[in-house]
Amino acid sequence: MRSLVLNLISKIDSFTEYTGKCISSLVIVLVILVGFDVSMRYLFNSGSIAIQELEWHIFSIIFLLGSAYTLKHNEHVRLDILYNSKLVSEKMRVWFDILGGLLILLPFCLLIIISAWPFVMQAYTHGEISPDPGGLSSRWLIKAAIPIGFFMLLIQGISELLKKVLLVYQFHFSC
Repeated sequence: MRSLVLNLISKIDSFTEYTGKCISSLVIVLVILVGFDVSMRYLFNSGSIAIQELEWHIFSIIFLLGSAYTLKHNEHVRLDILYNSKLVSEKMRVWFDILGGLLILLPFCLLIIISAWPFVMQAYTHGEISPDPGGLSSRWLIKAAIPIGFFMLLIQGISELLKKVLLVYQFHFSC
């Protein structure tokens, strides 16, 4: 059973690591795009609504699809005043992570996935486009990043939760 759990953790972590590195390359694309947009606007007095929207979309993709990678590398937002206190033992930190994952992270991810799916489908079926003239079409594509990003965060959250459960198991049998 333990080897099955370790195998699952390894597969999820590998997937998250790969996708995180791919998504991080979008930061370079975004910097180049913003540089181009600013240059066109201020040097040539020519702006583009589509380019501005593309910047927002790329930033959204970086944020949404990169959140699982952030969680994997323990760089996510946490109440560090309590978590990193000298009064809190390593065992208590592990339990905080387990309870936070079970009571906050996983249910929130499921709520967003379930809530966002109709939002994406409505945009797709109605052929939603940008309300701005010259904006991007196929708005459903960027909206689809919401449930995809939260699904990736959900599976990485499961991986992190399994790691913590294994630590509790290790603490329990090492005493």
